[in-house]
Amino acid sequence: MKLLAARRLLRIQRVIIRYQLDDLLLALPIPFWVRALSYLLPWRWLPRKTLNLSRGERLRLALEDLGPIFIKFGQLLSTRRDLMPPDIADELARLQDQVPPFDPVQSKALIEAQLGAKVSDMFARFDAQPLASASIAQVHAAQLKSGEEVVIKVIRPGLKPVIRQDIAWLFLLAKLAEKASADARLLRPVEVVSDYEKTIYDELDLLREAANASQLRRNFEDSPLLYVPQVYWDYCRPQVLVMERIYGVPVTDLDTLADQRTDMKLLAERGVEIFFTQVFRDSFFHADMHPGNIFVSNRQPWNPQYIAIDCGIIGSLTPEDQDYLARNLIAFFKRDYRRVAQLHIDSGWIPATTKVNDFEAAIRTVCEPIFEKPLKDISFGQLLMRLFQTARRFNMEVQPQLVLLQKTLLNIEGLGRQLYPDLDLWSTAQPFLERWMRERVSPRNVLRNLQLQAEQVPHLSQMARDTLDRLNQQQVAAPVTPPSRYGWASRLLGAALIAGAVTQGLSLSLQVWPSWAMLAGGIFLVLRR
Repeated sequence: MKLLAARRLLRIQRVIIRYQLDDLLLALPIPFWVRALSYLLPWRWLPRKTLNLSRGERLRLALEDLGPIFIKFGQLLSTRRDLMPPDIADELARLQDQVPPFDPVQSKALIEAQLGAKVSDMFARFDAQPLASASIAQVHAAQLKSGEEVVIKVIRPGLKPVIRQDIAWLFLLAKLAEKASADARLLRPVEVVSDYEKTIYDELDLLREAANASQLRRNFEDSPLLYVPQVYWDYCRPQVLVMERIYGVPVTDLDTLADQRTDMKLLAERGVEIFFTQVFRDSFFHADMHPGNIFVSNRQPWNPQYIAIDCGIIGSLTPEDQDYLARNLIAFFKRDYRRVAQLHIDSGWIPATTKVNDFEAAIRTVCEPIFEKPLKDISFGQLLMRLFQTARRFNMEVQPQLVLLQKTLLNIEGLGRQLYPDLDLWSTAQPFLERWMRERVSPRNVLRNLQLQAEQVPHLSQMARDTLDRLNQQQVAAPVTPPSRYGWASRLLGAALIAGAVTQGLSLSLQVWPSWAMLAGGIFLVLRR
């Protein structure tokens, strides 16, 4: 392991020298001592060829040179436009997700080791030549003995040790950058690397991806909007995933979509509807919706249906985040900047000490010029990004779930505009958001929430009784006078009983007598002296 770490360090050092990445750091306003130490680096005393490349190009080429793990990291950075300068983000967005495949013999051996049987015994056909190859895994076509056409996704062999070392060096570089530059600290490089670490390790577990795909398929079962391939669980392992093979048109193949007379307007609008359904109805959204993971069914071009694959990265929001996000978006497009500012503070996204007037003015300054454009020309994703960038100036903490959502929204909107340039995302999204807000406060939802809370009443009561018992045991060694023996503990139990009674009563439970008994007992204990 130490040899591997040393080799990776030497490789990283060679790439830094080759693409003169140290010059990028020295171009920042860094402390004097860091600049002084930089002159002790041996290669800075050697003549170096001047690269006529922008800083973004040099960084992109360096990541490509360092291999799949760094390429994946560059792809992640390209989605963090709230953190990256635009020129660097644009260049990193050019990183391709295609890398040379690994040896099919290794792939076959890994499948057999994971499934515990020979490929020929499990599959009627196995195509050694991979269908696709990416930085983490590659995919082979196959056929089950029962006749179903499937694809087999296999994790690249030997990735974990390399990833472990690469992540360690990325953390080291991030920490050095934070210490060396105030500008770098604003980009929160350590948090970016931490997000990447979680993402990359999640993608190495194909059972997790299979579970995500099964859940997403269940959420859109029999839906005309989205189809998710079936997972064959008997053939799934941590490093092998077998799922239904889909046949569709790549969403970027506009010529084929046009030739089959696909309703492009409906297709674009359905993409928006799928996104908001995943975010607000299910709180379970596919967060890696780049064009390579999206196809269009060719069965009914006049009633187009999306097909989604690769569910390795999934995002979700808490009910509170869902509510605040919906209110933010509605207020934002009504130009109610005061409401947007207050919602950010109420949600805890920015410090409670923030002056609402200052934050409101900053939002207005950034966003008002955008609204001079026709609504269909306004980028929803760009607006959200600008809003987050403005909030960062007011010490907004990085919200990983919102970053994933922003990335997904940018992908969906960009795709929608490519399919149908006149797409008015807001007119498509507004009815959905407003309907969702109404449903949240509907009697049925309020009743369901109260019933869920009522289910917690026995646990609260048991917790109160356990607390009282522990206090009694502690007081055996030090007896007190009867009137104050139970003190606040009995009042705690009484408060729990009152809360339970009120919740149970509001849930319209038929158990009316227990509710009143709990209420009476609780009041007695609280008032008892």
